[in-house]
This record gives sequence, structure tokens and C-alpha cells, in this order.
Amino acid sequence: MKNLGTERGARFFPERARAATPPRAVIGLEAEFNLFVNGRRRRPEKVFGDPSRLVRRRMIPRTGKSFQLPAGGAIYFDTGVIEVATPIVELEPGCCYRATRSLWEQIRYLRVELDHWAKRNSCQCRLQGFSTHYNFSFPNARKSKFRNATKLAYLLAHILPMPVLLLAANRQSSAVGVRPRRTRVEVTADFTPDPALMLATCAFVAGAVETVLRWEDFGLRQLNRHGIPRITLFRLRKHSSRRGWRVTGDSLSQNPFTADINAPLWKLRDGRVLSLRVIAAETLRPFGRRIRHISDSSTLEHITAVFAGNARSLLDFADRPEAYDNVGRAIDWGRRRMQRWSRSKYEKIIHHVIAREPLRIGRKRYTVERMNGWYEIEFRELGARKHRMFNLDELVRFADTKKRPSTTRSKRKAIKARRRK
Repeated sequence: MKNLGTERGARFFPERARAATPPRAVIGLEAEFNLFVNGRRRRPEKVFGDPSRLVRRRMIPRTGKSFQLPAGGAIYFDTGVIEVATPIVELEPGCCYRATRSLWEQIRYLRVELDHWAKRNSCQCRLQGFSTHYNFSFPNARKSKFRNATKLAYLLAHILPMPVLLLAANRQSSAVGVRPRRTRVEVTADFTPDPALMLATCAFVAGAVETVLRWEDFGLRQLNRHGIPRITLFRLRKHSSRRGWRVTGDSLSQNPFTADINAPLWKLRDGRVLSLRVIAAETLRPFGRRIRHISDSSTLEHITAVFAGNARSLLDFADRPEAYDNVGRAIDWGRRRMQRWSRSKYEKIIHHVIAREPLRIGRKRYTVERMNGWYEIEFRELGARKHRMFNLDELVRFADTKKRPSTTRSKRKAIKARRRK
């Protein structure tokens, strides 16, 4: 991010208390893994101490005990698992591709570092998929007495479990949950070793969240109003961690993770008895337009095919696929399809920061010190002890300011060339 802006650029950012969260809607994905060393499950804290002992390159520290991975995301050890997370991605067309691609980039980087550590220590390491978290911000502008993160999460807990179960779960899964987290909601599910199904899950959840946020309130009466099927004997359980709710094997009349997904086993409040696939297909209808907008037609077609039985769900397999137990060895993530979308503005800034390129504002140059959460970055002025915090939107505006003069100069050169002719 060299020479981002000029002295005039400083006037864009008066000294003020900066918000710790972005003003626009964003998404982010996280994945947790169990670590196995020579066939034994080990706590990463015991094996490595902290992530800086695993990753060879020097990493930028983050708030708490996490570090910024050279691949753009974050890594930390959390109660016995290794967790990687994407940077925040602006919620806009292509964001589900970008977030899914970014998560698999973090997984691939982690896998390479583990292989190098294992070779150096003459042992074998593997990652076993544990969980995936789909995070969506809840903008302040949409809050009211009847619309807050807790009410949104509770409503989503009645909408998402059956479709997400088909897209992300396997025969050994135990729960699909939704947690309110102050400025966001978090959907928790089993890790999905198939990037295409992870993308489909992300797109479905994003489309559902974006649609529900446009409803006038988050009461359960909205389910009937929008034609979302409701299973009888539906009991939400408390989430296993923090606040929130989840659907588990004993939430319904029988275990949905082990039942036949094609058989009409589930009685609805309107008296019908439908299969899990038909229930998911009916749940999809109110959200199809937003899913297509936020991802694309091919992703919506994949979701529709899974619900119709024309594409595989992991619940179609009698047991959990072996890919869960050695994640990252072979990644079939539809590389051409993923490269269709360039990185978002936030992603580009994060990659510049990770490269430790100096930031120039007027006559002052700054170098990165640490990440403060997902949105703010702390810099230190070179040659001084002064520190300054910038958020991603400010850095995006600096980058745009830098580009404008060069574009103007190129236009001037073109005009002069035409005049000479």
C-alpha cells in the first residue's frame, strides 16, 4: 500500500473515535479441526504452544492469541482445536465465492505448514474436520424493538436447520445451530469437506439472512406468512457454547441425521407428511431470488438439485466420507469457477497489509503493528513511537485516492498523443 494518498488525504480522516465494526454488511467463515499426530488426537496448544511455532513465516499478531495468516485469514488454537478464519468480505454479489475460496486458501496454507512441521519432526499429522461457522453481520440501521440479533437468530433457528442439514451434515453429525453475537449472527454446522457443498451452504444461509432482514419483524408468524413448512414436535435445544439454539438428534420425533432423507417421515403443522428433501425444497422458495443475487444461477441450481435428489448430499452416504479425516490433502474446489470473482476491496487491503508494505500519508510512513479485530489495523509511524489506527474503509479510500491521479495522467498522455498525430 505504498503512497496511498497525499497530504490532502489526511483531511479525509479527522481524529475521532472509530467504530470497531464496518458500517456495511459483511460475512466471514471459520473452520475448526482436530489435530492428529501419529494417529493420536493431540491438543495443538500442547504440541505447538501457539500458532507462531507452527507457521514458518513471521505473522502479524491479532487481538488475543490469534495471528494473521500469510494467506489472508487468521489462525488460533481454541479449546483443543485448530481454527482458521477468513477476513471479513463485503456482502455483495460474489461474496459467497470469495469467502469459501478464502477459507480453503487458509486450509491449504495450514496443511502445507503442518506437512513441513511433520517432516522436520519425523512424524505424521492430519486434520480432522470438526465444524464450520457462517458469520453474517447485523447492520445497526436494521435494528428496532422487534428486530435485533437475538430475535433474528431465533427465527433463523426455525428456518435453516433442515436445508443446512441436507447441504452440510453427514451421518455422524449431531447438530445445526444459530447463535446471536451482538453485531452478527453465526450459523454453526459440521465441517463440509466438499467445497461445492460448502459454497452452496454459504449461499443458502446468506440468501436466507438477506431475505429475512427485509421482513417487517422477526416474529415466528413470518414462517406461515412466507409459506415455510413447520415440523410438529420441533424442540430447539440450547447451543452447546454461548447463547443460541440448535437442532439436535432429539429435537424432532426421530433423528434427522440418521433417518432416510427421501422418505415421508415428518408431519407438518398443516397435516402433510413430507420427506426431508421436500421440506428443504419448500423452504428454499422464499429465498431463491436473493440466493441467485448474492451468488449466481449455477449455485442456486446446485442447491435445488441437492434438495430434489439430483445431486448428492453427504447424507446420501451410509457413513461419513473419509475426506473428513484428512482434510486438505486434495482440494477439489472448482478452481476455475472460484477465480471468476476477483478479490473484494477489503481482501485486497488485507493482502497488502500482510505483505507489510509501508503506508504513506503525506510525509509520514507507517508500518503495520497488529490487527485489532477484523476491521481495524494498528500502524506505527516509522522513525517515531506514535501509533495510529485505520479501519478497512479508510484504507480502501486511501487506495482509491492513489489510483485517481494515475488514471488522470494516463488520460492526459493519451490526449497529447492524439494531438501530436
